[in-house]
Amino acid sequence: MQLDVESLRVLLAVLDHGGMTRAAERLHMGQSAVSRKVQRLEERAGQPLLIRDGHTLRPTRAGRALLPDARAMVELHDQAAARLSSSDLAGEVSLSSNGEIDMEQIAAILGAFRRRHPATEVQFSVDHTGALTEWVAAGEIDVAIFQVIEDSLRPTDITLWKEDLVFVSSAADRFADQVVPFLDFGSHCYYNEFTHGILERAGVEFQTVFSAPTSADVRAAVEAGIGVAVMSARYLGGDVVEWEPPGGIEPLPQIHQIIRTVPGDRPEAVAALVETITNELSCGPTYVDAA
Repeated sequence: MQLDVESLRVLLAVLDHGGMTRAAERLHMGQSAVSRKVQRLEERAGQPLLIRDGHTLRPTRAGRALLPDARAMVELHDQAAARLSSSDLAGEVSLSSNGEIDMEQIAAILGAFRRRHPATEVQFSVDHTGALTEWVAAGEIDVAIFQVIEDSLRPTDITLWKEDLVFVSSAADRFADQVVPFLDFGSHCYYNEFTHGILERAGVEFQTVFSAPTSADVRAAVEAGIGVAVMSARYLGGDVVEWEPPGGIEPLPQIHQIIRTVPGDRPEAVAALVETITNELSCGPTYVDAA
């Protein structure tokens, strides 16, 4: 039996990203090619490795047993390939992101970048959009990944993806005819800059009752029926539904997740990191329904 490393990579992508379509996007392959890779791997293994469970795929017992070895084999292959193809690029790059980037994914990107460019050093941190906007403008960080509305885009910004924002609440709690309990992402929440004005112009009385730093925390509070929040439409589902106040409300702006660098020419290390992040994240965010 000979197991193909690239087929193992595809199997891991299918399970990590929740299906053939998402895996194809992440790997920059056609969906039919992904399906063929999995089928070939199953033929070589002599048994099924995936089970379709409704709209999702999960590993068989043999698939679960294979996963640890598959990850180790793919990682070892990538390390060896990186050593053979490592560049002479050198330099230090400071990178910061807001919390909308999956941390496992950014860690994998930075790890691969470090192996490809071993003479470079990337310093990474997470903070809110307001701080990142100020830091990159002042040159305190080289690269920032954060959210802006279209009116705040700059010609040199790189848009990774766009998302629609919606007011959300739990299906059981619509908060009609009362002061609306509002949930946000803290005092520096970027959404508050336009959300509060939209609510006020619609004559909606609200009071902030819950603040948390991550989308997972805010979504959990929405599910629990604590109040209304503004979130990306991708967080809708299960007990989280779109909230509509009595009398209607103006639409929220579309949000752009962008890469922004310090104004001026980009050093080679910065340009290489920006290219790597763009290639890996331009397919859109990773999100699995916590419900």
